[in-house]
Amino acid sequence: MTQRVLVTGGAGFIGSHVALALARRGHDVRVLDRRGSDALAGELVIGDVRDSTVVDAALARVDVVCHLAAKVGLGVSVQDLPNYASVNDHGTAELLAGMARAGVARLVLASSMVVYGEGRARCQAHGEVSPGARSPAALDRGKFEPPCPRCGRPLTPALVSEDVALDPRNAYAVSKVAQEQYAASWARATGGQATALRFHNVYGPGMPRDTPYAGVAAIFTSALLRGEPPRVFEDGGQRRDFVHVDDVAKAVAVAAVSPPPAERTEPLRAYNVGSGVPHTVGDLAAALSAAVGGPAPVITGEYRLGDVRHITADSTRLRAELPWAPTVAFEAGVVDLATYLAAGTGRSLRSPRGPA
Repeated sequence: MTQRVLVTGGAGFIGSHVALALARRGHDVRVLDRRGSDALAGELVIGDVRDSTVVDAALARVDVVCHLAAKVGLGVSVQDLPNYASVNDHGTAELLAGMARAGVARLVLASSMVVYGEGRARCQAHGEVSPGARSPAALDRGKFEPPCPRCGRPLTPALVSEDVALDPRNAYAVSKVAQEQYAASWARATGGQATALRFHNVYGPGMPRDTPYAGVAAIFTSALLRGEPPRVFEDGGQRRDFVHVDDVAKAVAVAAVSPPPAERTEPLRAYNVGSGVPHTVGDLAAALSAAVGGPAPVITGEYRLGDVRHITADSTRLRAELPWAPTVAFEAGVVDLATYLAAGTGRSLRSPRGPA
């Protein structure tokens, strides 16, 4: 059945892919964004999600909302805190209040793996534990692995399920937890259905470049296209789940229009969205260097407070409850990204992937 779907942030990196994925499935798409684009799928409403008048206009005759409008990245300094709170928290609150006024009862929220902090790991002595925060003193000494918080022994990283306690460790993460809690509160009060998709490290065509808030894949590739080696923080051993934007967009589209599981009782159902295949940040840098024929990565030993060491997804729940599975392999996806970014410099790379 055709749905009328509002995609907030639909002119952005992930949002534009979501709007296109929904349109390709025959749904009526409306995009709410502060900027426009000739390439957008569907109707465009230009405005700020924090403006209740704009929100009310965008929600008219809508069946479901995919909320992707947000300030992203981990932040540069404490001075970013008000902006994260304003755009992500206030913006979500205004949207949910508008949905209640308009009688829109379905929400898909773009959340993030950052809500987990360091996630989970296994200690030989104490089993599954939540790693503690890494201290600046240890990081200065090059001790990047978080120890067991109980005995100090080394830990083995483990996949993170949706039931792990949330542990946000930077401004962006705190704002994402707040978004989920606002959405759950809205669902309880209105009887609506809220779904939070916790994206892992999303990459692919359309990634922002040359900004401190860009993803690590775009930062590496931008350096390579300038003829510079990608600079890898710490020792490059940080584990992540890199998931292609096409797969993420399909997950959002499926969640937006699929009926909820029959046994669902909680006000908000969370799902990890990841490839299921962990890679290190060093792996990513090396793969991108090979894809563009650029210089080898440089391991800097530098670090950023607020970064986590390892966070990788268990996406079993999403695969079991919704008709979704990732389809873009890491190796092909890296070439896809490099091809897209190289196009802006006049370079030509051949991608092994066909159309999405």
